Amino acid sequence: MKADDTPGRGRLTRRRFVLLLAATPCAGGAQAHGARAGDLAIDHPYATPTPAGLATGAVYFRTIENRGRTADRLLGASTPRAERVEIHRSTMDGDVMRMRAVPALELPAGAGVRLRHGEAGAHLMLFGLSAPLRDGERFPLTLRFEHAGSVEVNVWVQTPRGGAHRH
Repeated sequence: MKADDTPGRGRLTRRRFVLLLAATPCAGGAQAHGARAGDLAIDHPYATPTPAGLATGAVYFRTIENRGRTADRLLGASTPRAERVEIHRSTMDGDVMRMRAVPALELPAGAGVRLRHGEAGAHLMLFGLSAPLRDGERFPLTLRFEHAGSVEVNVWVQTPRGGAHRH
């Protein structure tokens, strides 16, 4: 079919081509996804695949951005894929990355917080996984915020660029 401006039955017009292109998912590429909760924008929730037999996993976010004028806090999370979810903070101690559970994650007003794999900072730990997390799967996760309330996000399981993952 030829893309042109002439309307007609069965013809692929430029307008139809643009609409078709916009509706087609990017094959093989990462797609942005997220959610809103009040003034919070939750960008790209993702988890890394887990080896068979491992009962723990981790969830990360490109960012959680607080677009409001009031600070908020992430108080907790839950998912049907795990018995419990904890907020963890990682810090570098010399050459060793150490993790510890924290009661909440501060989300300052007008700022974004990154929760990325392989970096010192925060992430969510999944304990008692019902099954290993496999590349390409998606699962629901409910986040509970102090001011913004609760919101469910869709977590995508994906192998990080370079194939490395650690938590």
